[in-house]
Amino acid sequence: MKKAILVILLIIISVFGYSQTAEKYFIHGGYNLSIKDYNAAIIDYTKAIELDPDEKLTYYYYYRGFAKAKLNDYIGAIVDFSRTIVEHPFDAKSYFERGLSKSNLEDYQGAIVDFSRAIKIKPDYAEAYYNRGNAKSKLEDYRGTIVDLTKAIELGIDYENAYFVRGLMKSKLEDYQGAIVDFSRAIKIKPEDAAAYYNRGLFKIYLNDKEGGCLDLSKAGELGFAHAYDLIKEYCN
Repeated sequence: MKKAILVILLIIISVFGYSQTAEKYFIHGGYNLSIKDYNAAIIDYTKAIELDPDEKLTYYYYYRGFAKAKLNDYIGAIVDFSRTIVEHPFDAKSYFERGLSKSNLEDYQGAIVDFSRAIKIKPDYAEAYYNRGNAKSKLEDYRGTIVDLTKAIELGIDYENAYFVRGLMKSKLEDYQGAIVDFSRAIKIKPEDAAAYYNRGLFKIYLNDKEGGCLDLSKAGELGFAHAYDLIKEYCN
């Protein structure tokens, strides 16, 4: 697949000739993104920007921001995504990517604003609901998290973490049975999820299913969740 991409890119580049055009650097930057050479991609997109002072292809900034985010330069990424948004104010993915970078900087409120803008532009944006839900969980907005993760799941998100975090939020609201259901779904997707076994076991015991809860705690311990054995000593012997 990578060889095919390279061949296509070389053909396209040949059309432009060997002159150092912005388009050439833009295309080569895309190739470097495809092989995950993010530093080289940033160099290519930066050169494209320098050669295109009129900014005919303003997505230079978007892709450079994407590469920066991959290298954990979230501040630099935010600057580039913001520049893209100035030129493309209705581009949902630019708001989404900027939101991810803000989340990685623990600016959860700022991230929520950006995910919300992405959703307003693209109401079926499952990943935006999922990440907005995760950001809300960091701010202890339990009900808001549940609503967003439920919407993300309805739209096709099938991540173990979506169910796990929703289960945690339900437990915070004392919906222990609902939490158990979600931890079970998380385990179905990721059978080695020690934390899901641990939490499911804890709430089973709380709901008087001692045998089921202790078995879950034992499984959590087998999977490396050492604290499970402390609860086993306290509740299961």
